[in-house]
Amino acid sequence: MSRSTTIAAPPERILPFITDLREWRKWSPWEGLDPHLERKYEGPESGVGASYAWRGNSKAGSGRMELVEVEPRHVGIDLVFSAPMVAHNRVDLTLTPAASGTDVEFRMSGPQNFVMRLMSKVYSMEKMIGPDFEKGLRQLKQVAESA
Repeated sequence: MSRSTTIAAPPERILPFITDLREWRKWSPWEGLDPHLERKYEGPESGVGASYAWRGNSKAGSGRMELVEVEPRHVGIDLVFSAPMVAHNRVDLTLTPAASGTDVEFRMSGPQNFVMRLMSKVYSMEKMIGPDFEKGLRQLKQVAESA
């Protein structure tokens, strides 16, 4: 699944909002699902090896993400959900310079376990998660353009 937008800012201004997981609080589409969300940051402050674990209510769930690839135009993230469902995915954010700023692609991929395959017969994952990616990109655009 993938969504993209153009941000009126150079990649260098956008990248720190992605590579410092503490900055995700400013733009992540899942912020605010649980006002009492427990967060734990480990590893370096930013870059490869930085990780973030969370545990919250039934809407926020719990899981962990770790930056596994950081380049000037691309960030790869290992994402593991432990609740409300178990899933292991790869998230990629790609920044491509464009005439009007930077094209940013937000992509998630991973295997579908039995429960996910069953759910996809009833619910479109694109329709379930796509709006979250769109919200995240809108919020990333807002913070990067106002930085």
